[in-house]
Amino acid sequence: MPDYALFIGNIKKKTGIDLSLYKEAQMKRRLTSLYEKRGFGNFIDYYHAIHTDKVLLEEFLDRMTINVSEFYRNAQRWDVLEKKIFPKLLAENKKLKIWSAACSTGEEPYSIAMVLSSHVPLHDISILATDIDTGVIERAKVGLYPDRALKEVPASVVKNNFINEGHFYQVKDDVKRTVTFKQQNLLEDRFDSGFDLIVCRNVMIYFTEEAKEQIYMNFSKSLKPGGILFVGSTEQIFNPAKYGFESEDTFFYKKI
Repeated sequence: MPDYALFIGNIKKKTGIDLSLYKEAQMKRRLTSLYEKRGFGNFIDYYHAIHTDKVLLEEFLDRMTINVSEFYRNAQRWDVLEKKIFPKLLAENKKLKIWSAACSTGEEPYSIAMVLSSHVPLHDISILATDIDTGVIERAKVGLYPDRALKEVPASVVKNNFINEGHFYQVKDDVKRTVTFKQQNLLEDRFDSGFDLIVCRNVMIYFTEEAKEQIYMNFSKSLKPGGILFVGSTEQIFNPAKYGFESEDTFFYKKI
């Protein structure tokens, strides 16, 4: 579809985001339903509107990012992080450098802080959390979540780390202070280095194979030897050695 190709080129020039690195059928479906809902007939007309209307641009950016998250998602994996991965990492270094990549609305980095706090006091925890979408980052900083987002969180963790406000839960300030949020495009921006742990879950499935390879290679470069990459439950890396990893546990990969 030539108008979609033109749309991709225009969006890259305007925002720096390269939509060609996302799976085309999924992205096209998502954006077509959005522009039709707003009354546009094709990608060209939709782009002209985005170009001049900041509200439409923000809506577009929100739609092209995938903001489905919850605390302790796939709880068994967080149990492995708490009981196996963190003790090994802390045996090497008491002050861990941690990155939550594509953090969405903040459930993931706050979950990391809560799990790590069973080993280290909260005031000694520092986590970098990044996402391409400034809108979800602002929501993450507020730290207010509906009760359904906490369905997998143990009751004792909820009691210690949240304030109940009706059907919502507010992350306590001492937990919020452990996380620094920043905007970052995983496909364009430079990665920091020297990480002990990188958590990037349930976002790689939306990228092309070429984009995934680029990101995994960059994650590998960003980890210390012995550092761990923690991925989502549908994102098993079938050839970890290609990126300098070996399997540490299911969905956990150690930098060799």
